[in-house]
Amino acid sequence: MTAVGRVAAALIALLLAGSCSGAATPGPSGEGSGSPAVTSASPGSPTPVPTPAATASSSVVPTPGPTRTPEPTAPPAPTARWSELAPGDPRPVARQGHTWTLDAAGGVAYLFGGRDGDRSFDDLWTYDLGADAWTRLEPAGDGPPARFGHAAAWVDGVGLVVFAGQAGSRFFNDLWAYDPGAGAWSRLPSRGDRPVPRYGSCAALGPDGRLWISHGFTEDGTRFADTRSYDFVEGRWIDETPTGQRPVERCLHGCFWSADGRFVLFAGQTTGVEALDDLWALTVGGGEVPSRWERLRGTLPPARNLFGLARQAERVIVFGGGGKPRGTYLADAWLLDALTLEAAPIAEGDRAPSARRAGALIDDPAHGRLLLFGGEAEPGLLDDLWALATPETSG
Repeated sequence: MTAVGRVAAALIALLLAGSCSGAATPGPSGEGSGSPAVTSASPGSPTPVPTPAATASSSVVPTPGPTRTPEPTAPPAPTARWSELAPGDPRPVARQGHTWTLDAAGGVAYLFGGRDGDRSFDDLWTYDLGADAWTRLEPAGDGPPARFGHAAAWVDGVGLVVFAGQAGSRFFNDLWAYDPGAGAWSRLPSRGDRPVPRYGSCAALGPDGRLWISHGFTEDGTRFADTRSYDFVEGRWIDETPTGQRPVERCLHGCFWSADGRFVLFAGQTTGVEALDDLWALTVGGGEVPSRWERLRGTLPPARNLFGLARQAERVIVFGGGGKPRGTYLADAWLLDALTLEAAPIAEGDRAPSARRAGALIDDPAHGRLLLFGGEAEPGLLDDLWALATPETSG
């Protein structure tokens, strides 16, 4: 692979709605309300500058710890091609804060939830990647309540897994799985160190087959800096939060696994900082070797929250989000090398999606493209669908 290809390393999103500044009542920015929850980090920690917390049990913000110097930056990525798709009806209504999750073997992607103002959704859709067509599913029995700002992942042998989220003043910490074969949802057991209810967290399926989640937000401005994994075999949550430095409490960020097996967290929002631009990698320990977070420095996308993120082979692609100052919508796309974690911008072509936040981005490897659906823009909510043919997948 070329140096550009390595630098150009892709998402879901998770993606999510609004601000997590902890207003007393829920509003367009997606903040929660209600009585304080028991948390793993003290609520409303003052963080004028996003730096890691001192220990796993303290929200005091110290100076940053050791950093890794990335490899030299390769030239910017060449221009990629955006094109707007126009699938017919039926199709999902405009929304933000939804998840869109790829089932590569099935050739479909599952869209669940989201919101339109004060209305939260519980509808489930598939997008046929070959036919470019939407289908609304009607699962039998009970399913997850309507929500936005949740996290989702595809797990082979389990199905579409949905975790946490918010609806109105209610926050969730439940875990659900949709089995396409059965056409039904089931609620998964949550034994062990179950996370506190939250929205604006992130999730990614690890090389160990576990679902890993980190950080998030709940009532009265409470944010988290914990990291947990879920074992599908045992139906148990495990607290993976290491001692020592760690990313500051936040929400509306993204996470993914690097090519060398590190759990990577990027950007988001924290108290007093509407958009972050820091990048952290968790090296998972084993035996007597402890896990540890490390802050990475190098070429990175500008500060943002509520962005689309998708993994595409040896790279990660970031699109859009909310920037600085508050109320700014972004329309830039970046490639991060999945090994070096260095970033390079994707140059804009003749056409591109409008600036937005809280949209959902997925990879479509069978057709050499990424797909972007919905989100919030300055005029309002969106229901548009765009395809991005990135440089190495362009014909």
